[in-house]
Amino acid sequence: MNNIILEKFKNLESLLKSYGKISVAFSGGVDSSFLVVAAKKILGKENVLAINLISSMQTKSEENYAKDFADKYDINLIRVPANEYSIPGFVENSKDRCYFCKHAIFSKVIDISKSNGFDIVADGTNSDDEGDYRPGMRALKELNVMSPLKEVGLTKSEIRALLKDMDVETYNKPSAACLASRVPYGTEITREILKQVELSEEYLKSLGFINHRVRYHENLARIEVTENQFQLLIDHRLEIVKNIKSFGFIFVTCDLLGYTVGSHNLALMEK
Repeated sequence: MNNIILEKFKNLESLLKSYGKISVAFSGGVDSSFLVVAAKKILGKENVLAINLISSMQTKSEENYAKDFADKYDINLIRVPANEYSIPGFVENSKDRCYFCKHAIFSKVIDISKSNGFDIVADGTNSDDEGDYRPGMRALKELNVMSPLKEVGLTKSEIRALLKDMDVETYNKPSAACLASRVPYGTEITREILKQVELSEEYLKSLGFINHRVRYHENLARIEVTENQFQLLIDHRLEIVKNIKSFGFIFVTCDLLGYTVGSHNLALMEK
């Protein structure tokens, strides 16, 4: 562990101690799992609360993982339905969808936190998250949600290094993102669309793909995989086409650029 990372962790320790107690919006992903484990280590179990919002924007396997993780590391966990389809601006899927969704969901997280005696609410945003188009950041700022990992300058790779040093298995867990991010802006979001995406991505995962996405384009599924897994895609080409078509797509294609974070945001940059 290099000195830069250790210094950032010391700064995180000081920051969390200044909070006293903290409630964390917990998905079971790399960043939020690190934050709850680190906070418990620094503040003690009774001063950390994890809140997991159950929604169709998260795969069933990720939902189960979050619960199992909290059980394994003895984290106080509250699980509540997100009711995302009742959020104005979510279903319509404008370019500010993430803002409307984050504002509504974190308002709920704040209410639950306060009712359990936690005034400070945090999320797992890290310093790498400032580069992409992320309107949800505005909602977090408006609601005074803390982002301690970003505040002390921890990057994703540094968080993974700390998790590995703490012997927490999420250090090598692939990054996950809201399933709604697979749908182009302007296309109405439905449970059926998100289920198509979920089934397709879970199927690819069963073949051994890591860090992959299935982007929805009505009848067409656009698969993104990392460049080093192109051969695996070719080896299973016919099988992949058959199975993904069975989930409701008519056409199945591969993006030759490979896996790109937030690739639907590229359409905004072209305008």
